[in-house]
Amino acid sequence: MTGPVLRFHPAAAAEVEAAHDWYAQRSLVAAEVFLKELDYAARQVAESPQRWPRYLGEFRRYVLPRFPFTLIYRVRENVAEIIAVAHAKRKPEYWKER
Repeated sequence: MTGPVLRFHPAAAAEVEAAHDWYAQRSLVAAEVFLKELDYAARQVAESPQRWPRYLGEFRRYVLPRFPFTLIYRVRENVAEIIAVAHAKRKPEYWKER
């Protein structure tokens, strides 16, 4: 049995790129570790999207353990869509209109 298809909302993909660029300007190692942790988190969501806690109604969230980011996603039919890669200390719930 396979899990749902995993998709990144275009704005979430842009957030990944911006965060990676920010880390890369400071440390290429940190930037690489960030991408690895994000990849691991995305695979966990894809494999078992119902495992992570509900958040604000239809959404769920996966908190990255080593970086101040949270994957906000929703599951519809056979698609898990990552709506935001949200920084934990900036603009709460800015992504809700996506």
